[in-house]
Amino acid sequence: MEPDSRRAAKAGMALSDKQLAELSSRLEARRRELAGEVQDELGDTESREFGALSGALPGDSGDQSVADQQADLNLTMTDRHAEALAAVDAARERIRQGTYGYCIDCGTEIGYERLLAYPTAERCIEDQERVEKTYAHEGTPSL
Repeated sequence: MEPDSRRAAKAGMALSDKQLAELSSRLEARRRELAGEVQDELGDTESREFGALSGALPGDSGDQSVADQQADLNLTMTDRHAEALAAVDAARERIRQGTYGYCIDCGTEIGYERLLAYPTAERCIEDQERVEKTYAHEGTPSL
């Protein structure tokens, strides 16, 4: 089904107003939480222990190694939080467009229980499983 015809077929959203309000509230709370975490991680970098370790002179290679590892971990966590924040914003945009709660691949309804557990879900369970199987090895390094 074409995306436009899917939207047209969805004139009546399957989620009740109460359900949509609950999910919107959860998304907004998650957005505030993630934004705060990203801001804290970016703002506190220099005041963290690894910041002091990496700038400490004279430092041995062990101190530098720990500092580098903690800096990498901090960047990884910031990236994950930023990706989660983008997913929340995308879900909020789907709510505004009236497409929230419908699979982006096949257009079927995503169950309320699934959305409660995973409010940023873009796909029905079947399509999500297909995507995960298809792209499961994409990030695996090979020689």
